[in-house]
Amino acid sequence: MRELEELDKQLKNSSEREVFKSGYVSIIGRPNVGKSTLLNSLLGEKVAIVTPKPQTTRNRIRGIKNLPNAQIVFIDTPGIHKPRERLGEFMVKEATLALKDIDLAIVIVEPRVPELADERLIDVVKTSRNKFRFPVILVINKIDTVKKAELLPVIDEYSKLMDFSEIIPISALKGDGLDILLQKVVEYLPEGPKYYPDDIVTDQLERFMVSEIIREKIMNLTEDEIPYSVAVEVTQWEEKEGIIIISANIYVEKDTQKGIIIGKKGAKLKSIGTEARKEIEGLLGTKVYLELWVKVKEAWRKKPGVLRELGYQ
Repeated sequence: MRELEELDKQLKNSSEREVFKSGYVSIIGRPNVGKSTLLNSLLGEKVAIVTPKPQTTRNRIRGIKNLPNAQIVFIDTPGIHKPRERLGEFMVKEATLALKDIDLAIVIVEPRVPELADERLIDVVKTSRNKFRFPVILVINKIDTVKKAELLPVIDEYSKLMDFSEIIPISALKGDGLDILLQKVVEYLPEGPKYYPDDIVTDQLERFMVSEIIREKIMNLTEDEIPYSVAVEVTQWEEKEGIIIISANIYVEKDTQKGIIIGKKGAKLKSIGTEARKEIEGLLGTKVYLELWVKVKEAWRKKPGVLRELGYQ
C-alpha cells in the first residue's frame, strides 16, 4: 500500500514538473520609471533603448524570456502621460492597447507615495483589468535610491488604490528582486505552448532596432527639446561580403535643431554615427558602414500622415 502511495506521489511530482507555462505580460508605467531597463534586465540582453530622458520608448516592444518551465513574452510600452501632440496620443494608445489580450500586467512605479498622475495610471489599469480579467503585479522600482523604511508608506498608499495580486520592490538597474518577480510572474501564467523558438529574444525587425539605436545615441548626446523632436528612418540596407551598408534619415522639426545635431563642422553627427555604428555591429555581428542624413520635417509629430510614414500607426 505504501509502495503504491509512493509511486502515485512520484508520478504526481513528475507531472507537476512537466507543466509548461506561457503568456503575455505587459509592463506599464509612467515615463522614465524604468520599464525598458526592467525588460533588458529580465532578458539579460538589450532589446529596448534606454536613456535618462522621459518618453524614450515610443512603440510596444516584445522581449521573450525562456525558462525551463515557461516562456514569458514581455511587452515594454511607452509611458502613460498626458499627450500634447499626435505622437503622444499614439504612444499612450500603444500603452493602453498593451493591456488587451494579456495574461498578466506589471505596473511599475517609483518608490514614493502616489501622485495624481500615478492615480490616473492605476485607474487606466483597473479599467482594463475589470474588462479583460488579468492579474496585476505592482513593482516598486529604484529601491536602491531609498531606505527600506520609506517603502512601507508607499506600499500602504498603493494598496488603497487597487487590490494588487502582488507588490514587489525591486531595483531593475541593480537586479535586486528580479528573481522573486520572475517566480511570481510564472506562478500567475496559464499552462500553454511556446510562442517563439528558444533562440529568439525579441520579434523586432533588425531595421527597427537599428533605427532605435541611432535615436538612443541622439537622445543621449543632445539636450533640451531635441530628443523629442527626432525620428529616424532607415532608407538603405545593402548586405555585401563582410559588411552591411546602412543609410538612415534623422528627421527634426526645425532648422535650428538640424544644426544642433550636425554640430560644429559635423562633430556631433560624427559622434552619434560612431557610437551607433559600434552598437549596431554588435547587434548584427558584422562590420557596418553607417551613413546618416539630417532632414527637416516641420511639425512632424502633429501630422498623422507623416507619423504613419515613420511607423507610428
